[in-house]
Amino acid sequence: MAERTRTRTRTRARPLWAEAWRVLKVEGRWTGLVADAAAALTVVSLLAGLLDGVVAVALFALVLLGHVVVRLAPLQPAVQAGTAVALPAAAWAAMADAYQRISWLDIAAHFAVTGLLAVLATAGVYRAGWLRPGGTAAGTVLLATALGVLLAVAWEFGEWVGHTSLDPAIQVGYDDTIGDLAAGLTGSLAAGVLYRRLTTDGSTP
Repeated sequence: MAERTRTRTRTRARPLWAEAWRVLKVEGRWTGLVADAAAALTVVSLLAGLLDGVVAVALFALVLLGHVVVRLAPLQPAVQAGTAVALPAAAWAAMADAYQRISWLDIAAHFAVTGLLAVLATAGVYRAGWLRPGGTAAGTVLLATALGVLLAVAWEFGEWVGHTSLDPAIQVGYDDTIGDLAAGLTGSLAAGVLYRRLTTDGSTP
């Protein structure tokens, strides 16, 4: 009897890797394929960054953490896949100095990435129960915008720390900072307006 119980327990128990895959899997054939390819590229980039220096390693480590957060968040599969592509793309653009060569690319990256991060932060606030999601749509827009602006400021602070302490080549400056903050604010506002379409959390207004 005891042996039969142990056998059933072993049968029911799911391996840790299988459980992790179930939790982190992006639904959909093509969206899952895109997200997995972007995650694999990030891992390869992180390993390659070991040859480049501490800035590259730190950057792609943050991107890899972003992949995990995106997969755990209540986002639509297409949004998860798009974010999975946007994160390493923004990092590679920074490593290749593309933001200096293409004037509009920095603004576009701050608009898109900050907006997506604002959605993640808003979903996290609702899921944690810090605010009730049963309010008005305007409340969600204001929350996403406020969180996005906070993240945009943190991003700029991180760039300044990197420029001061790690690599002077990291671009900072008054015009750059104001433009990035404006793009982050606008992206967060757009994300708040589109929140219900971007997420799978039906309890929000």
